[in-house]
Amino acid sequence: MTISALKKYFKTALSDLYTESESAFLASICIQKIAGFDSFEQRRFSEQELLIEYEQKLCHLVTELKTGRPYQQILGETEFYGMTFFVDEHVLIPRPETEELLEIAIREIQNLENKGSGLKILDIGTGSGVIPLVLKKHFPEAEVSSIDFSEKALETAKRNAIYHHLDVQFIHADYLNTRLIEEYDIIISNPPYIGIEEETEIENSVKGFEPTMALFSPTSDALIFYRKIAEDSREYLKCDGLLFLEINQKLGPETLELYNYFSNVQLLKDLSENDRFIYGRK
Repeated sequence: MTISALKKYFKTALSDLYTESESAFLASICIQKIAGFDSFEQRRFSEQELLIEYEQKLCHLVTELKTGRPYQQILGETEFYGMTFFVDEHVLIPRPETEELLEIAIREIQNLENKGSGLKILDIGTGSGVIPLVLKKHFPEAEVSSIDFSEKALETAKRNAIYHHLDVQFIHADYLNTRLIEEYDIIISNPPYIGIEEETEIENSVKGFEPTMALFSPTSDALIFYRKIAEDSREYLKCDGLLFLEINQKLGPETLELYNYFSNVQLLKDLSENDRFIYGRK
């Protein structure tokens, strides 16, 4: 089968689940992963026959994609902030909004006098490790720690740390029932923030394949993590310390109010103009 024919097969086979442009994207990224042809080469050699081995693997990928499973899980990796990260069913697939959170954090840290050198950074809710690892890459002199309740998620995060040769301290703990023991210059988090009552609004392709522990608040209080972070920030975030949070767009003012004791705290919008982030200086 040629590359052109294979792309048509993706389009036809996935038409019930994906738009034509989405199918074209999936075909392109899968062909690059399996056969090694980038998007330019796919156009240039569109009538080139693929090896039977590649064709079989790509047809198998189509079968998996038809289940609705995210392509990142199927391929076992995703691109985030210019880096490749391993992902699986035990971690959330990182979203573009989290890249925006990191853009804000990196900009503000770079504006500090020490440019991040010697800072102690705490990330709450490790997942695949994208937040602590991106920060460690940009600020190699910082001491970065990250907490998660899921041992499986931590295994994935550690795998990503090894792959990128980055030294982050990963801590297995139930954050909501953990007392911090040291102070930090920066606290950053993208915790579970979807309310239980919002479950019906979440796409099946998300809640059917990604860990509910990382998506939904563990109680009826969608702000439970933010309340705990606010309490910990009073005692364990240093004076002039920085706070960066990704939040539920429906609870922007309510979340912001938890941090009204900061000398400067702001509710920021994402690129879609939704209330998405809190940035504060204590």
